[in-house]
Formats: sequence, C-alpha cells, structure tokens
Amino acid sequence: MTSPSTPEPDAAARPAARRPLRRMTARGRDEAHRAASPLELFFDLCFVVAVAQAGAELVHAVAEGHAGEGILNYAMIFFAIWWAWMNFTWFASAYDNDDVLYRVVTLVQIAGVLVLAAGVSKAFESHDFLVVWLGYAIMRFALIAQWLRVARSTRGAERATALRYAGGVLLCQVGWLGLLFAPEAARPWVFLVVAVAELCVPVFAEKAATTSWHPRHISERYGLFTIIVLGETIAAATVAVKSAVDEHDALGELLPIAAGGLLIVFSAWWIYFVVPIHGHLRSNSQAFLWGYGHYLIFASAAAIGAGLEVAVEQAAGAAHISTLAASAAVTLPTALYFLAVWALHSRYFKVGIGQQLVLPSTALLVILCTFLGDRAVPAAGIVAALSVAIGVVLSARGVEREGPVGR
Repeated sequence: MTSPSTPEPDAAARPAARRPLRRMTARGRDEAHRAASPLELFFDLCFVVAVAQAGAELVHAVAEGHAGEGILNYAMIFFAIWWAWMNFTWFASAYDNDDVLYRVVTLVQIAGVLVLAAGVSKAFESHDFLVVWLGYAIMRFALIAQWLRVARSTRGAERATALRYAGGVLLCQVGWLGLLFAPEAARPWVFLVVAVAELCVPVFAEKAATTSWHPRHISERYGLFTIIVLGETIAAATVAVKSAVDEHDALGELLPIAAGGLLIVFSAWWIYFVVPIHGHLRSNSQAFLWGYGHYLIFASAAAIGAGLEVAVEQAAGAAHISTLAASAAVTLPTALYFLAVWALHSRYFKVGIGQQLVLPSTALLVILCTFLGDRAVPAAGIVAALSVAIGVVLSARGVEREGPVGR
C-alpha cells in the first residue's frame, strides 16, 4: 500500500498484475535487453507435445512401410503446428503487453495446440481431421482476437495492418474446412492452396504498415524452439533404445545407432548456433524468407528423432522395412536439416568457396551413408561431427588471416 504522502506510480510503471487491461501498442524495435518471457517458454514446451505426437505417428507409418503417406500427413500436421507457433511468436515480438487478457488469450492458444495434438492419431490413421481442425481453429480465433485488440488500440496504417491480419486469418480458417469436406484424394491439394494462402497473409498485411518485431527477440525465440525440438529428438530416440533393449535384448545392435544419433543431434545444435543471426534480420524481406524457411529446419529436426526411432525398431526386428529404408529415415532429414541451416544461416557468414561447401558437401555425404547398411547411422554421425570440426578449423584459419581488426 502507498501512504498518503507517497505518489501513486503511473500506469506505465505498475506491474502487469495490477493492470488487467492495457492498450496493445507496438513495442520498440530497438528495445534493450529484450528476451523471451516465461509465458513464451511455456508456450513452446506445450507446442512440442504436438510435435512429439506428429513424430510418433510418422515413426509408426514408416515402420509399417507406409512412408509416402506418413510423410505427407506429417508435412500437413507439422505445418499447422509450426504456422500457429510462428504467428504467435511474431505477434508477441511486436505487441506483447503482458496484461491479464493477453496472458489468458495465449493460454487459450496453448489449449488449442493440445486439442490439435489429441487429434493427430486420427488424422494419420483414418484421415479424420476434425479434431486437428478444431484445435487449429481455437488457436487461430485466439490470434484473431489479439489482432482485433491491436486494431482497437491503434490508428491509421497500423490499424489497417491489424485488420488485414485478422481478416486473412479468418478467411484461411474457413478454407481449412476443405480438409473436412473435400474428397480424400483432393485433400492434399486443398492443403497446398490454403497453406499458400496462409503464407500470403503476412505479406499482404504488412503492405499497409510494418509491424515492430524485434530482431534479437525473434532470433532467440527461433533458437529456443530449435533447442526444444532437438531435445525432443533425443528423448524420442532414448525411449526407443530403452524399449528395444528391454524387449529384444539388442544392445549390441543399438549402441552404434545411439552413438551416431547423438553425434547427429550434437552437430545439428552446433551448426545452428555457431553464428548469431539477428544482425541479418534487418528488413521484412529477409525476415520473411528466414522465418518461413524454418519450417524445413523444425520439421527436419523433429523427423531426425522419428528416423532414429525407426532405425532402432528395424535393428531390433520390430519394423517391417528394409535396412535401406530405415537408414534413409535418418539420413534424409539430417541432410535436409544441414542444407536448410546453410541456406538460412551459415552461408551469410562463410568466407571463400571452401567454407561455403562444407555443409552442402556434408549433406551429400550423409545421403551417401544411406547405402552403408547397418553402419549408415553411425557413419552419418561421424560425417556430421567431421563437418563441425572442419568448419571450426576453417573459421579459425580465416580469423588468423584477418587478424585482430578483422575480428
């Protein structure tokens, strides 16, 4: 309590808990010490539940010999998870005012992704997308409510941007009804059309006015989600190894796969975080390409874990696929991850053809490891680790040549 002689603090200085409602206005793009909030971290952890469900169903589909169908369903489900996460992340970077209503609406979005996760199995097994659509709708209508709050708190071009976002999200959500009512053969095409429309909403909305996203905050948020997805990959592979050891007593066959998988995941972490990317995110065009491209990074990182589970099941005799198919389940997403990180991150910081070729060459060698039979996964892990070592050596030599000024 404040005494009669103590002035009441102004609204900007009061804690969020004492201000249940605040105007939702843009945060500063150059705001110092901007970092992910506890609510954002909680948001990420809950979204990984859905990622884990999608990965588990991908494992089941590939292990049963239905790789094509499984990959298609995985791509569709993962898009819904990733796009909802990404829209929240960029919105929060611009307009997170941390009042009570903002927190409640964010928790509603979390509830939506949990509903979506509950429907993943039906979507994979019987192509029933009702629960997935419902969970996605909960998340999207919550986002619409946030954009309408922005429109109410702003004027002019900024208000027009908020209304464009709200309207675009609503129209796309109606479009997703096609997954419920279109013939099964037409659903992939419905997905493709509406997914492209979703990707166009920010491009259209930002033409009115650019939202005030924070480069350091955005790069941190993407990095944290990458860590969480890689952590889920390790967790999934660990559970698979434990189950195979307990049920099939196949420790000798599984240790090389486990070791190779660890090397792949450790290398995946290293190459993503070896350089800071926030300095590259200067304009909307750069940010859109970088942000959209992370679909491949996130999806492939999660798929590595699914592939390791498939490889473990095949080695233990529990999967109805060949060794070549099980190896490809690991090597192909690993190669895609390396190429995507190179395209979005690393190539901007490489000097000379030698440094530029490290990750593309690594991706090619990892694919070739597919044909090494039982040694494919450990070989891919060794290749990944060597690429990190070579990158470190080449970078060190480049720094030595540049000298203190170049640093």
